[in-house]
Amino acid sequence: MNQFTKDIVAALANKQDLDTIFRNHLQSAINELLQGELSAYLGYERYSRDGFNSGDSRNGSYLRSFKTKYGELQLTIPRDRNGEFTNHTLPAYQRQTDALEQTVIQLYQKGITTSEIADLIEKMYGAYYTPQTISNLTQVVDEQVHAFKQRPLAERYAVIYLDATYLPLRRDTVAKEAVHIAIGIQPNGHKEVLTYKIAPTESSSIWSEVLMDLKQRGIQQTLLFVADGLVGLDQIVGQFYPEAKIQQCLVHVSRNTSHHVRVSDRQAVMNDFKLIHQATNMEAAKRSLAGFIECWEKRYPRITNKLKRQPNLLTCFNFPTAIRASIYSTNLIESFNKKLKRQTKKREQFPNEESLERTLVSVIMDYNDKFDQRVHKGFNQVEDTLDSMF
Repeated sequence: MNQFTKDIVAALANKQDLDTIFRNHLQSAINELLQGELSAYLGYERYSRDGFNSGDSRNGSYLRSFKTKYGELQLTIPRDRNGEFTNHTLPAYQRQTDALEQTVIQLYQKGITTSEIADLIEKMYGAYYTPQTISNLTQVVDEQVHAFKQRPLAERYAVIYLDATYLPLRRDTVAKEAVHIAIGIQPNGHKEVLTYKIAPTESSSIWSEVLMDLKQRGIQQTLLFVADGLVGLDQIVGQFYPEAKIQQCLVHVSRNTSHHVRVSDRQAVMNDFKLIHQATNMEAAKRSLAGFIECWEKRYPRITNKLKRQPNLLTCFNFPTAIRASIYSTNLIESFNKKLKRQTKKREQFPNEESLERTLVSVIMDYNDKFDQRVHKGFNQVEDTLDSMF
């Protein structure tokens, strides 16, 4: 058992802080490594007679503090008489490990303010960072937000999903605001979050800005938009992508329908409605829809009349069967929204819009990286078919 192991065992037995053990041994190890570097540079060991009349020799040392996740180290940096030795153990002019900087950046990505981070770092590491220093360190995060919002997009997307979710944001007072999100799947099945917009409420004007942003950043064609029952979406899509079709989320329609029937009828209504999106082709889907209306219009005429006026219920049946399960609803984007809310639920609020954006882009980039090289279910079977539909 070496001394390091003995010290750890003793610390555990006495319920002492292990960081102290790690810090002391790390400090000793780095100091020894620095001396070893100088010996290798000079070509002889410390106190060796080989150094006599060698043309260069040791010339004392100077102290340097260095912050790590185990605390601050006091290091002895050796020097040579000619002043030409440069160690490679410690980065020049750097006073803390990348782990500390990474901690700062991760906290900043989560929406924590620079003042709060400065306080946390002081408590965690015993190192005081001014809010300005934190701001300088985390500039990279703001650059990521800007780069994400400006990045070019592919020319064609087979499907684009639109949905809004609400997160708490402070503007003098705290209220939940709508984050408008677009996720796209290319014909080859690669999916990504394309863009987002933050506004006090979900509105057609903001969705118009979303589609304008997509157009300006390179998306020239898309086959299908999938969304819930947003009023005016047909006109918005027609303005920017006149050839694209729209699929209204059948899960939303089913859910809204169930809210307008008696509890005793609810299960039967939902079971009958499921037959629509479970149909094998367009003709079967039309028969199922007609059967649903015929069965329930006498008892719930308002519901069935509304279904008769909705033009985008069966659009998904114009697309290959292999991807139909992915495009008849907004389940895909709602799954992302749930992930986003899980990541942010520990925050009671975001102090400003910039803070919310940092967290959004952090979650989005993780999502996009995860699915960058994956093919969404079914798309690998129909890539050629989708390409031919443009």
